[in-house]
Amino acid sequence: MATIALKRTGQKMPLIGFGLWKVTRSSCADTVYNAIKEGYRLFDGAGDYGNETEAGEGLNRAIKDGLVKREDLFVTSKLWNTFHAPEHVKALAKKQLGLWGIDYFDLFLVHFPIALEYVDPAHRYPPEWFGDDGKVHLANIPFQKTWAAMEELVDEGLVKNIGVSNVQGSLLLDILRYARYEPVVNQVELHPYLTQEALVQLCKTLGIAVTAYSSLGPQSYVELGADQGAPSLLEHNIVTSIAQKKSKSEWSAPSLL
Repeated sequence: MATIALKRTGQKMPLIGFGLWKVTRSSCADTVYNAIKEGYRLFDGAGDYGNETEAGEGLNRAIKDGLVKREDLFVTSKLWNTFHAPEHVKALAKKQLGLWGIDYFDLFLVHFPIALEYVDPAHRYPPEWFGDDGKVHLANIPFQKTWAAMEELVDEGLVKNIGVSNVQGSLLLDILRYARYEPVVNQVELHPYLTQEALVQLCKTLGIAVTAYSSLGPQSYVELGADQGAPSLLEHNIVTSIAQKKSKSEWSAPSLL
């Protein structure tokens, strides 16, 4: 499988990964196990997805069965918004590692550059966006403090690489002014309806790898009512024509645009 070498560590990250958002708990273990059998090596999870225990079960079953070794896999997870305070970052990273049943994450991202009030995992996990009153409660935590705590995860060997998600250029440039370890990845929504050329070019200039999520466009948002009525990319005439020309399926055509 094709890979890209990440800045600072040189670790090779597969160019194609299996996203775990919205994979149900009941199916997640088997889904991960079967994905490994089919050749996937990068798995993109998050505390907010609520399926880390099951994802870890599938991963560890594949290791136990001899399909792969841990070092063959690249596991990404993410720090949720309610845990941006420095005193919570390490505790949650360790909790998430425990759910996965592994000793380290290959990549750990700050899920959103939005700090929310702390929610004790014993009270509700994952805590999601809203408090018990159904409202969003912002927290006054500078991103610099969160990033410093992320860097400590690297120092302690809990994660190999750190990065960000849903971050635009101005914050990326700000992080570079104080970072001991620069972000090696920026994971953002990226597809033919949202190309973000300027951000992608900036990341290339800075040596930050870009991971695209929702690369099939509005399909991820239909059930959330946030697709804004955009036609499915899998049925878009430009996509279907490229698929036919390249003798590829519509599922792979958006990456060829």
